[in-house]
Amino acid sequence: MNILIPGLGGSSETHWQSLWELQRPESFLRVSQEDWNKPDCTVWVDKIQTVLESLPLEQLVLIGHSVGCAAVVHWLQKYRHAIKGVLLVAPSDVERADYPTYITGFVPLPLSKLACPGIVVASSNDHVVDPILARYFAECWGCEYVEVQNAGHFEPSAGFGEWPFGLTLLDRLIQTASDD
Repeated sequence: MNILIPGLGGSSETHWQSLWELQRPESFLRVSQEDWNKPDCTVWVDKIQTVLESLPLEQLVLIGHSVGCAAVVHWLQKYRHAIKGVLLVAPSDVERADYPTYITGFVPLPLSKLACPGIVVASSNDHVVDPILARYFAECWGCEYVEVQNAGHFEPSAGFGEWPFGLTLLDRLIQTASDD
């Protein structure tokens, strides 16, 4: 099972996470937060735990976008569950000086090696995270790093609807995790 962890706003109907969920409802489950517009790390992480605690954790791949990536990394640090893997797309730089103040509790971002395989996907021109920093996150977390040219923040406004390459990366992650 693939678990979608959207970022700020919860991923619109035309966002790739929503389209994946719509196209493959048997394969994707979304963690829905109470307040998509004021992310709070403790609340978001605890909601992830509540949704996932009854699922077979070792079979789960968590797919985070933006601040959802930070929530995934904090969840992994807090609960230390063994999961199949993570796909972290456009991780937010939650420590930026100009980061929105209504997004709270995600600092400091954990930078220890994750206990599962992962892929960090970043864009060469993301306004939320510099690709050099995204690569650093991937190295710290022990994840593969994939950089996509001129993908913005992987949002519909940057041309990311269905995003088949993302599904290819997910399939590769699942295969890699199954081979281990």
